[in-house]
Amino acid sequence: MPECWDGEHDVETPYGMLHVVIRGAPKGNKPAILTYHDVGLNHKLCFNTFFNNEDMQEITKHFVVCHVDAPGQQIGASQLPQGYQYPTMDQLAGMLPTVVQHFGFKSIVGIGVGAGAYILAKFALIFPDLVEGLVLLNIDPNGKGWIDWAATKLSGLTSALPDTVLPHLFSQEELMNNTELVQSYRQQINNTVNQFNLQLFWNMYNSRRDLEMNRSGTVLNAKTLKCPVMLVVGDNAPAEEGVVECNSKLDPTNTTFLKMADSGGLPQLTQPGKLTEAFKYFLQGMGYMPSASMTRLARSRTASLTSASSMDGSRSRACTHSDSTEGVGTVTHTMEVSC
Repeated sequence: MPECWDGEHDVETPYGMLHVVIRGAPKGNKPAILTYHDVGLNHKLCFNTFFNNEDMQEITKHFVVCHVDAPGQQIGASQLPQGYQYPTMDQLAGMLPTVVQHFGFKSIVGIGVGAGAYILAKFALIFPDLVEGLVLLNIDPNGKGWIDWAATKLSGLTSALPDTVLPHLFSQEELMNNTELVQSYRQQINNTVNQFNLQLFWNMYNSRRDLEMNRSGTVLNAKTLKCPVMLVVGDNAPAEEGVVECNSKLDPTNTTFLKMADSGGLPQLTQPGKLTEAFKYFLQGMGYMPSASMTRLARSRTASLTSASSMDGSRSRACTHSDSTEGVGTVTHTMEVSC
């Protein structure tokens, strides 16, 4: 692999072309951080605020970052041709091994939001050896029922596309208050994302099937994510129910569940500092960045992260992922924290 792929790339995959942006150079045998955005967004709209956060620089100097844009969603994308068959969610996941191989990454730590979280989870289920860890924001592991699907279709007939997508991204409170963030994103989704292409991605996301995963012992031949996972959702976010259900399907010994207060629908935009600290802890729990300073959270751990009981109320837990897997003889190691 060349010393540095830094910049924009178009990667040909079995299911079409992908726009990929690389930041930095590979660092030894460390995994790449690979991001996948939500529907209605692209890597810039979804992740710029998060990755430009001052504390995030401490992480990115240790890892190469690979931002993936879903087909036709990047800023300035050409309109996809009439009759173009947009890749299914399974196919979108199936494009990623080509990206990993193209840049010579041995493995990745994925950060996905909404549709991107679903795609990365699917990728990890099919190609577990390529994924060392996942940070999944606003993941909904369930397919759409026909009533939901019909409601989405009806909404699409009566509203402009950005207004159809916004309730998927933001909390009801944010939409009702029409916050500056909502206004800004309504404008940017309308002006910087090709609306025809977005409609295709939106339709495909709303046609998704259930993620076929279940906690070991709950069903015959249960299959779930094998890598460490950090689930993240904002308080009162539209995805809250789905994330809670996803938590119930994952291995409690390597799952962290982070519910973030006062963060609305997109915590990486509204609370980038808090999310960065949680991500540092997550990476440390995987054995990376042992000497990284835990700036804000280290100074006031108990104030910033309140240990809470898990969904089954089995015990109260420590605040770090690594703590949650050491010296604990209880039934579950899932950690739920509110911050």
